[in-house]
Amino acid sequence: MSGRVLHLDASNFDEVVGKADKPVVVDFWAEWCPPCHMFAPVFEAVAEELGDKAIFARVNVDEAKEIAARLNIMAIPTVVVFVGGKPVDRVVGAVGREALLELVMRHL
Repeated sequence: MSGRVLHLDASNFDEVVGKADKPVVVDFWAEWCPPCHMFAPVFEAVAEELGDKAIFARVNVDEAKEIAARLNIMAIPTVVVFVGGKPVDRVVGAVGREALLELVMRHL
């Protein structure tokens, strides 16, 4: 995982997402999910490209089932954008760089 991508779980999710002063872009994934592994480098590249304009994080749904359930994550990978602590946008599936950039840029 890139140095720009945080690992969130039940112990820090609400604090990081709720107190952020910029959009938080969260990749919900699992170790057993091949599309998640294919998507990870795209997510990390966009995190590097956008630098400090947003906070990028990943949540392993197997380690944080309650967070995934609360946000109605039904398929992975799913990327959810939070603004002001609230989910405002999402995309499901291993999207490409351009689609991920477009998703994030809508909220910057």
